[in-house]
Amino acid sequence: QVQLVESGGGLVQAGGSLRLSCAASGRTFSVSAMGWFRQAAGKEREFVAGIRRSVGSTYYADSAKGRFTISRDNAKNMVYLQMNSLKNEDTAVYYCAAGIGWVVITDNGGYDYWGQGTQVTVSS
Repeated sequence: QVQLVESGGGLVQAGGSLRLSCAASGRTFSVSAMGWFRQAAGKEREFVAGIRRSVGSTYYADSAKGRFTISRDNAKNMVYLQMNSLKNEDTAVYYCAAGIGWVVITDNGGYDYWGQGTQVTVSS
């Protein structure tokens, strides 16, 4: 089992920045990829960014490219999402996810463990 706890969400004005953190615990040695997803009210959960844990390859949704940066600290079992130039449409609950084995990074069905989420609200 892997446990994930997100933090760093909050209220921010449009154009501002937030840094989300995800702390992993448990059988973290088995995790091969981690991702950030988000779900806005009334919408389906969508991929935001992902990273392969060993080589550090990163992947982004088009909406995140150029504004968001995913990173990891394997020694601390942490994954981060730096979000800059935030927009109203970034408002959502953000979830951290961890996958074992081969993971299709952009597919929420490919992940085995999920955190409880952290709310990000961007105001005008």
